[in-house]
Amino acid sequence: MEKTNNKERNNKREFVKKSPYEEKVISIGRVSKTTKGGRTMRFTATVAVGDRKGRVGLGTGKAGEVPEAISKAIKAAEKNVIKVNLVEGRTLSHEAIGVCGAAKVLVKPAKAGSGIIAGGPVRNVLELAGVKDIVSKSLGSNTQINTAKAAMEALKMQRDAEHIANLRGKKVEEIIG
Repeated sequence: MEKTNNKERNNKREFVKKSPYEEKVISIGRVSKTTKGGRTMRFTATVAVGDRKGRVGLGTGKAGEVPEAISKAIKAAEKNVIKVNLVEGRTLSHEAIGVCGAAKVLVKPAKAGSGIIAGGPVRNVLELAGVKDIVSKSLGSNTQINTAKAAMEALKMQRDAEHIANLRGKKVEEIIG
């Protein structure tokens, strides 16, 4: 009887799903809740995930331990992945301003070879999205979580020429020309 149990254990290997996304931790914070028994400490994590080919997501997680919070944030980020249309596979089609709370992020397309001119969490989000040439400016609040969310909002606003042409009922050549 014991031999069959051993065989069953060997056959039931845990399947670990390999994510197609790369992840970067944007912020880790310690939060406390005051209760009758004292303070209970927990950790929050904000993580950006992306495949560097136009797909990027942002998520937050909270748990009693840092690794748990990060894994929850990764799961949340993978659920919130958006597709970004890249022009020539390197930059955005037009400038946009993303807003989250008091944080505003301006993103502008740049010439080839410019690189990513952005700082902190905005840089992480843009790198994971696969943007190679861009100019960014953080306006207003510099809270890491809100600036990352504002960068995501700016990326969500991006529209390509085909989409605009369909909205206006015209051809792409009429829009670009």
